[in-house]
Amino acid sequence: MEPLLAHLRAHKANQLIPDSLRRGRILDIGCGSYPYFLSHTYFAEKFAIDQLEKPQAVSNLNWYTLDLNKDPHLPFEDGFFDVITMLAVAEHLAPDSLVMLLQEVHRALRPGGRLIITTPAAWSDGLLRLMARLGLVSAEEINEHVFVYTLPLLGWYFGKAGFEMTKVRFGYFEFYLNLWAVAER
Repeated sequence: MEPLLAHLRAHKANQLIPDSLRRGRILDIGCGSYPYFLSHTYFAEKFAIDQLEKPQAVSNLNWYTLDLNKDPHLPFEDGFFDVITMLAVAEHLAPDSLVMLLQEVHRALRPGGRLIITTPAAWSDGLLRLMARLGLVSAEEINEHVFVYTLPLLGWYFGKAGFEMTKVRFGYFEFYLNLWAVAER
């Protein structure tokens, strides 16, 4: 199911990005060993961060290997990106690291830029763990989940990071099992 889930996340993220921002730079935080989303979206410049080393097959990305749980700082100047995505990443970060990372994201986005997050809904955690035991999804991936989120809790994190709540939108996808959130700088 992993390829299907990656496809659905990428599709949702692409729907949330206006064409006007695609002439700029995108950063995908936590892109994984194969940057599926970045390979299925158009941007003038693409950047990736993951704790894994850059795969040899990937050549068209500016890749940074960082462990954002240990040091949630982004090595980019203020206002560098038009869009930053965190697709199925927030649940892997310790809550304190997430707050600091979202503050860094706020800093690294240009005014009018967007942050897009997807994460499993809190109530889907038990189902995901069952699916992992049955071998339907990656047990390693699910066992690395540190925290679960609700829409109000994501809103609290956005506010803590400096995003104005009037510029934040939320919703569900994948049969209400996942959350999406967009915050505009």
